[in-house]
Amino acid sequence: MVRRLLVPVSILGMLVLAGFALAPIYNGTLLPLLTTVAAAGAVLVSVAVRRLPAYTAAPASVLGLVVMVYVTVRVSAQAGQISGAVPDIAREALRNSIPRLLTALIPIEPQPDTVLLPVIATWLTGLAAAEVGVRYGRVLLSYAPPTLLFGGALYLVGPDTAASRATAWIPLAYAAFAIVGLIASARPDFAPDALTTPQRRTLGLRVGAGAAAGLAVVIVLSQLLGPAVAGQGNDTPVDPRNYVTPPQLDALDENPLVRLSGWNLNKHQHLFDATVTPGPGAVAQPLIRLAVLNDYDGITWRIGSVYRNAGRVLGRPDGDGPEITQTITIDELDGRLLPAAATPQKVEGVRVAYDADTGTIALNDALRKGLTYTVTSRQRPRPDDQALFAADVPAPEEAARYLALPGKVPDSIAQLSAHLGEGVSNPYQRAFAIQQWLEEHYKLVGDAPSGHAYPNVEHFLFGNKATGGQKGTSEQFTAAFAVLARLAGLPTRVAVGFETHKDDKAVRGGDAIAWPEVEFTGFGWVAFDPLPKSDTVQRPVESDFRPKPPASQPPPPSVPPPSDLASAAASHSAAAPAPPPAAAGGSATLIAASTAAAVFLLVAGFFAAVPLVLSRRRRRRLSEGPPAARIDAAWHEVLVGLRQAGRPAPPHLTAGEVARYAATAAQPRAHAGARPLRPSAPPADDLADLALLVNASAFATPDAGPGEPQAARAAAHATAYVAGLRARRPWWRRLLWTFDPRPLRWHRRR
Repeated sequence: MVRRLLVPVSILGMLVLAGFALAPIYNGTLLPLLTTVAAAGAVLVSVAVRRLPAYTAAPASVLGLVVMVYVTVRVSAQAGQISGAVPDIAREALRNSIPRLLTALIPIEPQPDTVLLPVIATWLTGLAAAEVGVRYGRVLLSYAPPTLLFGGALYLVGPDTAASRATAWIPLAYAAFAIVGLIASARPDFAPDALTTPQRRTLGLRVGAGAAAGLAVVIVLSQLLGPAVAGQGNDTPVDPRNYVTPPQLDALDENPLVRLSGWNLNKHQHLFDATVTPGPGAVAQPLIRLAVLNDYDGITWRIGSVYRNAGRVLGRPDGDGPEITQTITIDELDGRLLPAAATPQKVEGVRVAYDADTGTIALNDALRKGLTYTVTSRQRPRPDDQALFAADVPAPEEAARYLALPGKVPDSIAQLSAHLGEGVSNPYQRAFAIQQWLEEHYKLVGDAPSGHAYPNVEHFLFGNKATGGQKGTSEQFTAAFAVLARLAGLPTRVAVGFETHKDDKAVRGGDAIAWPEVEFTGFGWVAFDPLPKSDTVQRPVESDFRPKPPASQPPPPSVPPPSDLASAAASHSAAAPAPPPAAAGGSATLIAASTAAAVFLLVAGFFAAVPLVLSRRRRRRLSEGPPAARIDAAWHEVLVGLRQAGRPAPPHLTAGEVARYAATAAQPRAHAGARPLRPSAPPADDLADLALLVNASAFATPDAGPGEPQAARAAAHATAYVAGLRARRPWWRRLLWTFDPRPLRWHRRR
């Protein structure tokens, strides 16, 4: 009886540990509780029907799985405060489980669409393992499904270091359960006393020879694979979230800095209400932050964030500063960005996407009037000036993103930055010198036009006052500080938000403000205020600094003649940076093996996910976005189809040559099981038209580029061609085509 019980117990323990391995990237204990119940239910059902015919196991387990799905959806919906009928929530969760898991912020909030897939996978794995191990007695073989489930959990955890530290003991416990099951299932198939002396001697020789051979194999494998495996110890695991596209913002939300001038002009516009409840030690009237802008290209600042779908918890606790709660009701504020005080820890009332690096929150849909939500933030007290005086900034290679100034910075701005840095010994002094210069020499107005490109910054710093120079909104003050600070070697970013008031919860357009932040080692991002104070007397710029005129004006850039435009475009394409080389040797082999093991972990989920993700991505790319991007996507579909058909287009061919090559590749071939191509327009004509559209979208001016009809025609051509190309493959190639995951990681090219 004990031996019979130890096998299902060992399988159950392995399944439970697989759930525990996944639990650290989830918030709370709901997920490991549900996976434990699912593992116990699947194993118990198989044990209960083990004496019945084998065909009864699947129906009985499916009934148990239906009950488990209902309980999971009901419990997780209540925990996540999601309302609606259980069948509707379950359908939505099943449809979005895999994309939601791969785009969710860690720690993942346990909700139906984030817990249902692990629960179903655990149940199906338990059914397969228990049937093989308990009913048929193949204990070692029954370990394959739990091991795949365990590997998939580790793969989904990815490079999360906190989760890796929390689960360091789990592999050892997993191996212990496996050993217990194998020991319990070991039994001799003969009576040892019945063997004669020669038979015992022969048996001993065979056992010894087998043990020696096994030891030799282990030694050889350790010598061959040991260095490669050991080398992986310091490598960062593959993150499966890199293979999916996270939520994206439109251009207006990507750069809210340009909206400051409009808000300041309409200073009485009621944007939202903010009821602030500060905790002990918190600032009573904090700045409500809307976005943090990291990237600057010389023309515009952009957020450049990677958003992850989040539940109520926004990342792991960061710091121990005082808490502050804000209840915000949207009025006339539009877009998708949600205002909240830094640094948000929890949001209730809405489902959001969140960028943990900047603390920027985005709504999945557009803001609407009357939307109310509550944010709990943890304030970081500003470091003491004496501590900042001794602080350093990150090394340039670590903070390259926040030091980048693409293009040619005007000489006058560079000279001013060098002038302000003369005789300054540490980073904080340089930042303070820039702040002091701006607040003493420039005027804050509310009607300055928007703009923060290099020419706008130069006009703000040195322009004639009669033409609007040397005055601006907080946009110009902040942009000027950021450019001067980056020139001085200070990692800088820009924040946009709103001021709040003690006796008025209304936040209006006139409360919109921008400010710069500088990163200091050990202290993180520290805000600066370059705006002039109420008692500041503006000093003339010319009395303290005059930029030196350039020695000579550079000649105007030469424009290649029209006949050379094509060769110039080809040279530019050839000069584009090449993709990073793939990992070589054993590293690539191990990564491929782990990826393959994870992909085959959840059989049902895998076969449902790949076609669904490919179909949704194809439909989105071909039907959404500007016409030029949709034409490019249609061309990409043709190139992907050729690669999947085993006829990739050579990279050196032009678009027209690729079209002719693709038309040849679509010609009939003699394959067993191939189907005739459905009647359609000649592939050569369609592809030639598509190639012309691709060239037009690449080289035409923006106002003369292709429009909506051309984009729709390109999508139709690409869809028809790929469908015909697939139809000419053998049946087994068509089947592999459907579930081929490689297009998810193929980059676009023309």
